[in-house]
Amino acid sequence: MFWFPTYTPPDFSSPPLRDAPLVRFAVVERAGVAPEGYHATSIFPEYFHVAPGRWELLRESRMDCVVVQRPEGQLEAVEFRRLQVGDRVALGRGENGEDGIYVHAEAFCDEEGRGDKFSFRTRLTRETSFSIDYDEFYDLLSYERDHGRIVWVLGPALVFDRDARDAFCALIDRGYVHALLAGNALAVHDVEAAMFDTALGQEIYAKRLVPLGHYHHLDAINRVRAVGSLEAAMRQGLVTNGVMHAAWKRGISVILAGSIRDDGPLPEVVADVYAAQDRMRAVVRRATTIVALATQLHAIATGNMAPSYRVLEDGTVRPVFFYTVDMSEFAVQKLANRGSLTARSLLTNVQDFVVTVERGLRRREERATSPK
Repeated sequence: MFWFPTYTPPDFSSPPLRDAPLVRFAVVERAGVAPEGYHATSIFPEYFHVAPGRWELLRESRMDCVVVQRPEGQLEAVEFRRLQVGDRVALGRGENGEDGIYVHAEAFCDEEGRGDKFSFRTRLTRETSFSIDYDEFYDLLSYERDHGRIVWVLGPALVFDRDARDAFCALIDRGYVHALLAGNALAVHDVEAAMFDTALGQEIYAKRLVPLGHYHHLDAINRVRAVGSLEAAMRQGLVTNGVMHAAWKRGISVILAGSIRDDGPLPEVVADVYAAQDRMRAVVRRATTIVALATQLHAIATGNMAPSYRVLEDGTVRPVFFYTVDMSEFAVQKLANRGSLTARSLLTNVQDFVVTVERGLRRREERATSPK
């Protein structure tokens, strides 16, 4: 049976929160510029003492934003670039009630003991065992498929291997993917594989280099641009398989954020960085589980947008799960170094990971439907 870590709200009836002052606000005088002493948000649940005895939880947070109180009284996490003259911004750098603000960093803490002061293998490395992580991940995805929203953040390595590409398409077909965030490269090499069975000119199964294969990704981009869009390429039969095709068939939201190094890019790539950020955040703010595969910069960007919690429509506060998968210890530790402390990491080849996850979930489904 899947279960969430229990959310434990703060005790506002005991000091120091019982005696905390009301949070102060100051008015924005110049668009895009916060008042001095502004409070910057974190990934954790944050409460604001807005009236005597009434602490309000920020419902949709994001790291490195400011908190604006709207005329109707609700609180909203707002990027600096969105601040307008007259907005009321929360003030205070104290996080334990002294400024009327409480950052609840231990909301989902477990009660397991810390163990001995000295012990072996306390840091995540490629020698770490991950068997239980896979089993917990299967439980989580099985639950979230029907009760949550699973967002995947993908690097191009996923589609460089035939089995991994097929396995992820199977995950899409079976409902384990609700949205995709990626860059131009993931889509380009997926389309290249559909058209030529190569990625960067190398066969995605046999790994043979083909003559003039280094043109293939450019030819793929050019053909899609010639018909106007990825959707048109799929409707016209230019692209008949792969991750983009599977997502299109199921009507899954795919946000492709551009970068300076992009070739082409494909027509659907959002070239304006702030427009891409806005579209990514619209997806992330609805996510309950995020899985980032072999994409360091996209993972950091998404992690910085994702809070550690989400407030459901019935007022329940639940955790947002964030997984990052990479072969590099450096890459998976980057999120923690950028403030996304809640990310769980698995050190493995992303292609092996996807194939293993698809097989593990398929076996669970088969056991669940087989006669007793």
